[in-house]
Amino acid sequence: MERTAREVLESTTGGLAPDPGANRLLPLIARGAARRETLAVLALEQREVIAADRRAFLRLAMGIPPLERSREWGRSVEEEAAGEAFFTLLARGEELAAERLAAFAEACGVDEARAAAYEPLPGCQAYPAYVAWLAVNGSPADVVLALNANFSAWGGYCAVIAEALRRHYGFSDEACGFFDFFAEPAPALEQRAREAVQAALDAGRVNEDLARRYGRLLGAYEAMFWTTLWELDRDGA
Repeated sequence: MERTAREVLESTTGGLAPDPGANRLLPLIARGAARRETLAVLALEQREVIAADRRAFLRLAMGIPPLERSREWGRSVEEEAAGEAFFTLLARGEELAAERLAAFAEACGVDEARAAAYEPLPGCQAYPAYVAWLAVNGSPADVVLALNANFSAWGGYCAVIAEALRRHYGFSDEACGFFDFFAEPAPALEQRAREAVQAALDAGRVNEDLARRYGRLLGAYEAMFWTTLWELDRDGA
């Protein structure tokens, strides 16, 4: 029996759910024990991640003209259109997130001079580096599956952080807007993901094993991001 896009997405996301202890910084933020300087570094690192991911998503959406991509990869115009719609929406989301991130950074005491002089941490930037690798090497539908699984965990982290920032750190709604944005349901994005995966399934070009590999690595790099910040918080205590 053929599987639907919804079933494949749910199976992949469930199979790639992170270990509850993978994010070592989250419990500290949740109880208000993380240093404010760590939150400032989180803002600075996210500034780099958001910009890099936006460019990667645009490459996935529009890096090569659709017909040329179809000839090169053997994909139909329908597959191209569905994938382009998903990644274009993602790129737009990164733009909106960047606008909201500014208020969080300001609440953390980060000004433009510090942001301009900041040197990113390798452990935090491994994730966007791999997203960029996927933009060059991954088949769009397989990348959709991997990203969708990671977004599920990321959204949960953001919900916890947004609540903690209000309760323990006294941040305003505006300052929490970046995390609220990712914590909210995204039905339009979910629909675009289903359409992209379904188009590839119809053409017999979904590699679930490869998608899970991509997702596993994304999850590992996500955990590395938070572990790097946790170590920074620990060392500065």
